[in-house]
Amino acid sequence: MQFHLNGFRTGDPAVHDPAPDAGQRPSDVDVLIVGSGPTGLVLAAQLSAFPDLTVRIVEQKDGPLTLGQADGIACRSMEMFQAFGFADRVEKEAYWVNEVTFWKPDPQNPETIIRHQRVQDVEDGLSEFPHVILNQARVHDFFLEYMRNSATRLVPDYSLRLAELTVDESRRDDPSARPVTARLEPVDPASGAKAETIRARYVVGCDGARSEVRRAIGRKLKGDAANQAWGVMDVLAVTDFPDIRMKSAIHSNSEGSILVIPREGGYLARLYIELDKLNADERVASRNITVDQLIAAAQRILAPYKFEVAEVAWWSVYEIGQRLCDKFDDVEGQDSLPRVFIAGDACHTHSPKAGQGMNVSMRDGFNLGWKLAAVLRGQADPAMLHSYSEERQGVAQMLIDFDREFAKMFSARPKTSDDDAEGVDPAEFQRYFVKHGRFTAGTAIQYGPSVLTGADTHQALATGFPLGMRFHSAPVVRLSDAKPMHLGHVVEADGRWRLFAFAGTGDPTASASGLWRLCDFLADDPRSPLNRYTPRDADPDAVIDLRAVVQQGFRETEFGQMHPLLRPAKGRYGLLDYEKVFCADLKSGEDIFDMRGIDRARGAMVLVRPDQHVAHVLPLDAHAELAGFFDGFMLTRQEARAGAA
Repeated sequence: MQFHLNGFRTGDPAVHDPAPDAGQRPSDVDVLIVGSGPTGLVLAAQLSAFPDLTVRIVEQKDGPLTLGQADGIACRSMEMFQAFGFADRVEKEAYWVNEVTFWKPDPQNPETIIRHQRVQDVEDGLSEFPHVILNQARVHDFFLEYMRNSATRLVPDYSLRLAELTVDESRRDDPSARPVTARLEPVDPASGAKAETIRARYVVGCDGARSEVRRAIGRKLKGDAANQAWGVMDVLAVTDFPDIRMKSAIHSNSEGSILVIPREGGYLARLYIELDKLNADERVASRNITVDQLIAAAQRILAPYKFEVAEVAWWSVYEIGQRLCDKFDDVEGQDSLPRVFIAGDACHTHSPKAGQGMNVSMRDGFNLGWKLAAVLRGQADPAMLHSYSEERQGVAQMLIDFDREFAKMFSARPKTSDDDAEGVDPAEFQRYFVKHGRFTAGTAIQYGPSVLTGADTHQALATGFPLGMRFHSAPVVRLSDAKPMHLGHVVEADGRWRLFAFAGTGDPTASASGLWRLCDFLADDPRSPLNRYTPRDADPDAVIDLRAVVQQGFRETEFGQMHPLLRPAKGRYGLLDYEKVFCADLKSGEDIFDMRGIDRARGAMVLVRPDQHVAHVLPLDAHAELAGFFDGFMLTRQEARAGAA
């Protein structure tokens, strides 16, 4: 974290000075977010980082969530939390999922269960962060605090529901217009909330599976009907089941299945419990299932182990179904500008057992937030917004396909023989779990070539940073102060692009080196994206943040001899930024050049999007290609003004 750039100030550096209009509730906004679940809060938190944007977030509940349904936090989500600055707080509170155990009927006594295998939950080296379990409400708390501490002092407006949403088609393609009108009504007149009419440039529906925003734009969730009832409960239990503090998948012979998820705090556990098949068109509510029935089912499945529930913190029943919208915005094709978007459960629903719902939904918001900010701030062509639906609908389809098979296998009874077509061998379920470990960790998502993701022509220069996948962090040592750290942790949720320049062999301070010549181009050439797209009065890294990584150890390199662009003067005092140059961590043996397959002879440029996905890999001398990539979607100030005129 950097602070004091524009003057010394005391207090918590995470609390920003308020903008002049902080905390106001305007009726004309840039973005209206409907719903303050995890998706809406990620989006709101990212947009709150920009004091020049006006954002409202409304929620029909009467206050913040206190007890959440989702609890699994994938490694990839932890990487995203790091960008918002609170991953360490989540790590401290959460339960860490280290091992997964698998249980099946005892061949000697099929009415009881035995452990038949255990596996490591996340493969070594997949992420610097663990897979953890934490109450969804605490995740909300961290995002709400981030928003309150931002310059905008953004907070949700509670007890308001969306009553009507319309788009003025005659103004849809006018970038300066607010063509979307939202009429809001108080859920309870006694709450003090007032009816409002909001005019917005963009509206995002993060309002769940029964989304009013989705209904207003005519999108529909389509997919498999629910046909299986499940119960879930968070309990404090007295039990001799040996793996109650391990994530455990349990298949009984005839009583169904249970997924045990230990919770934070050392005592609480969540159980997903298989109940009955549902008839066609039947809803689980019609069964009138009670918590006592859930407890009894758990006791039968866990036999011969005792399971006595001392307290139930929360419980619910639900139906398994996989549904998906064919598009996540309000336009068909590319000819018109999308003005209304849907995200999270509003556009994809599935079972909760794989722990993907909150994780995938939050990354919907992370994908969209920086794009909206770039367009609204005149940095990017509004056509870039089409990429949200293109990228995230494909991810949601992968999730639906995975969840359908995962839920089917988990619900199936154990095989009774090799020719039992309806049963599933527990070992087969285990293999499926391991095979898809990278997907459930959130690290397998790869966006295809587009205006925001380049071609893989030069992928061989950095094989460990695949195009379209998230930037896989690795240890480095900061040159100026010898601090060991993770390189990926410089990618904050501030809407900036990161250009990592990995130096080739030789002296990186020599004027003939590839790194030096790249810096010369970026600093002096009129085609340089830094020169074309950085506002005249802004710091040189306000839009594109250049960082360098050299192969030499920090004791072999002098910071003061690096190119001036890597030690730029910033802020009102012209203070030097000392945090732009990193060295390979030669002491620990974790050399980033070896770990991420970077061509030592030639080096490489690795361009990272604001949402931490790799946008391009290029040679250090591919100056024209780098400029051309940004020219494909970025706007100069003159172009932005012309488009708004």
